[in-house]
Amino acid sequence: MIDELTLAERLISYDTSKPEEIVAAAGFVKGWLESRDIEVRHHDHNGLPVLVAEVGPPPEEGDHPCVVFHGHLDVVPAQPDQFHPRLEGDRLIGRGAYDMKGGLAAMMCALKDVERQSAVRVRLVCVPDEESEEIEERSTDGVVSRGLGGDFAITGEPTNLHIGVEAKGVLAMLIEVTGRAAHSSTPWLGDNAVLKAIDVFRAIESLPFSRQSSEMFDRPSINLGRIEGGDALNKVPDSCRMAVDIRFLPGQDPDEIMAQIGRIGEAKITKHFIFPPVSVPRSNPYVRALRDAVARAVPDQEVLSVGRDGASDAVAFMGAGIPAVEFGPDGAGHHGPEEWVSVSSMARYRRSLVSFVRMLPIWLERPAPADGAVAESGQVAAEDGRGGLTAIEGGRT
Repeated sequence: MIDELTLAERLISYDTSKPEEIVAAAGFVKGWLESRDIEVRHHDHNGLPVLVAEVGPPPEEGDHPCVVFHGHLDVVPAQPDQFHPRLEGDRLIGRGAYDMKGGLAAMMCALKDVERQSAVRVRLVCVPDEESEEIEERSTDGVVSRGLGGDFAITGEPTNLHIGVEAKGVLAMLIEVTGRAAHSSTPWLGDNAVLKAIDVFRAIESLPFSRQSSEMFDRPSINLGRIEGGDALNKVPDSCRMAVDIRFLPGQDPDEIMAQIGRIGEAKITKHFIFPPVSVPRSNPYVRALRDAVARAVPDQEVLSVGRDGASDAVAFMGAGIPAVEFGPDGAGHHGPEEWVSVSSMARYRRSLVSFVRMLPIWLERPAPADGAVAESGQVAAEDGRGGLTAIEGGRT
């Protein structure tokens, strides 16, 4: 049987924070699949490879459901030793192990496992730029625009084998604050723009939107990601620019958030972009089928529907009207120095995906539960088992 651990170790060994290593890793993925008689299509996006591989019944053989396994090869930068994977007990440690090369390796194996079934079209999409800051030019958007989005998508972001049915939206802003220059020996004669910018950020943290909550999230996330000001050591800075990253809740209006920030007298928003939040009903038959599959593969763990603090490429599918969830194996430390994925969890994750595909036709024939079958307590009352609600951290950038 193909070993997802061996695959994950090989993928981690590529420093895919670098374009040339993304190309090399994509070549490995393509070669691995093709050596197992799975055809791979290759598209370029801004000079980086996008891979699409499909198994199951071809489109000309009738109207079969199509599900997408979506993964990314790129990672955030790390120290060189983090690209030498090491195994400590059940933990595979290395950059990208949790986010999300462990999940991608299991997806590749699951694609081969379901190759011979004839009821569901399964499409593996492997992209090179999920971690990129070029948020307006995502390769996943291009995949969807080519008609490769399917009927339901699972993006393998780390969720500890829970099902991410909601994710916060992204409002990223560049804010400029101006002051008055003076000599550093007499700072009281100037108006320090850097200090004013910090005050602006503290004011943003206390605005009304920041105190709102929802069923799955206790608050929005607000981060000062970058601050730049001053051009000389002996001068009071008269301008400062900062990048603020707000992850807003489903139901919140990003335009209203910007309006609240705009009423802070010293803040001038010079550029922004918005990623909408993600929300998929827990009564969706694909979600119910996936929950059942996880319960079968991991019988000793309660299956939770969760909210995700971070954003992911799931929003590209949702923007095209395609339900998408985040679902990945156990682990911790993504984007950190000791990132790891559970080896046994990768195997359970693989089994969950395979069970999901094989049982999906049965679930699509079942009637949807009335009103979503979600009790006030937050427990899912459908026939497919327990499903509490919670929020977990994670996501892109």
